[in-house]
Amino acid sequence: MAQSRSDSPLLFEIIERPDFSFEKKARKEGLWPVAGLDEAGRGPLAGPVVAAAVILNPAKIPDGLDDSKRLTAARREELFADILATALGVSMASVSADGIDRINILRASLEAMRRALIGLSIQPRHALADGRDIPPGLPCSCRALIKGDQRSQSIAAASIVAKVMRDRMMAGCAQTHIHYGFESHMGYATERHRAAIDIHGAVPRLHRASFAPFRLIEEGPAEINESLIEDA
Repeated sequence: MAQSRSDSPLLFEIIERPDFSFEKKARKEGLWPVAGLDEAGRGPLAGPVVAAAVILNPAKIPDGLDDSKRLTAARREELFADILATALGVSMASVSADGIDRINILRASLEAMRRALIGLSIQPRHALADGRDIPPGLPCSCRALIKGDQRSQSIAAASIVAKVMRDRMMAGCAQTHIHYGFESHMGYATERHRAAIDIHGAVPRLHRASFAPFRLIEEGPAEINESLIEDA
């Protein structure tokens, strides 16, 4: 007999927090160290995609690790410092806008993850990657976890490191290209950013020519995919 379902709304939203269970399981199977992999900057119209690889110290896991998108900028900076101070290994890598245009954003994201992992000072025996895809060419086994930054503390740590580093890079770009407001939107397709592009045009080697609106300029006005908009 089918069970009845309540139509009463939940009093509060149950938010899943990352833990260390995937890492512990791998360790029991003899796969240690374990590196978490994540990237930042798949959706923006400008700037690189940045990835990070983090091997956490099981005895010194910073409190409050979570998906970087669920943290304030100030909290990300605090955790970034904690991760660098306690982790067994941290590495970062990026693929430029030109590289994204050459190989597409998915491949560029996976390549940035691969570069970050091989840049670790400690060679991992296993990796946990955020998303559906396993970066090709890794020197170790890897498991892809959908919403991994909300399930694995190692991936959450990598997401924080990647986000903080990319934001700092875009803030640096803002000092050179003062009309675009990169320090506020980090290259995403906000109204301010689109207006600046209309007035000043694209910045060579910084804006992604393969993204709308740039790739469709010759065909007429293009609509920007709203899924790529992230208001800062």
